[in-house]
Amino acid sequence: MIPDTLTQGQYDTVYNFLSLVIASQLFTAVFLTIALPRILPRYRQAITVAIVVCAIAAYHYFRIFDSFKEAFVSDSVGGAGVYTQAVGASFNEGYRYVDWLLTVPLLLLELIAVLALARKVQTGLIIRLLPAAALMIILGYPGEISGDNTVRGIFGLLSTIPFAYILYVLFVQLGKSLNKQPVSVRRTLSQLRFLLLLSWGVYPIAYILPMLDISGADAWVGKQIGYSIADILAKAVYALIIFYVARMKSFDDDPDFAARENSPEDAAMFVRR
Repeated sequence: MIPDTLTQGQYDTVYNFLSLVIASQLFTAVFLTIALPRILPRYRQAITVAIVVCAIAAYHYFRIFDSFKEAFVSDSVGGAGVYTQAVGASFNEGYRYVDWLLTVPLLLLELIAVLALARKVQTGLIIRLLPAAALMIILGYPGEISGDNTVRGIFGLLSTIPFAYILYVLFVQLGKSLNKQPVSVRRTLSQLRFLLLLSWGVYPIAYILPMLDISGADAWVGKQIGYSIADILAKAVYALIIFYVARMKSFDDDPDFAARENSPEDAAMFVRR
């Protein structure tokens, strides 16, 4: 439930965290775009998807940021004091679900693409994971917008089914493919799954707060902070780890490429470009 009022500190906290997410997503996308030539072509699809994910997130956080500023206004000079909900305006939480509907399947596609598995195996993972990810978000949305805890609980339970299936594929089915990866990235790829689990774990916690009668301005601000941190971890940090994996695999696949990339002269030439 969106609170009627926010203190100056609560308003500033949400404002600053939304700004932090925008900066994180936007400049991660910029960095990855510039660094794209520094991996082999076969891994560039994964990084291109990561760029798209961060760009989508940055766009939606701009919309969330604008919605927040329009929803809460202060009558005090200079914008200080208590912020109340503006007449005819409300904070649009739906932007998050539109973002997740687009980005969550793409996050899984990033991981599949950087593994560079046999086409049959890759296609099988895509067919299983991407629809499950979209279904998880679609089933969660009706509960998010409902004020009825029963409806919220039913759709929360339904969305948990594809979530559990995704975890099964990531930790059991996909785990079998890790032994085929270079030794230099096996540990990183294994930990990457736990990063997804950790960051995605924030969302169901925030989802069930109203069902536990945990509400009010502090709870709502805490939820916005949690969502913001989770989106930074699941998108920007995740993308940088995917880039690291792609770079290490590029070095493993092509020693000449590794030698050129680790050459001080080539690094200086890249900077000049």
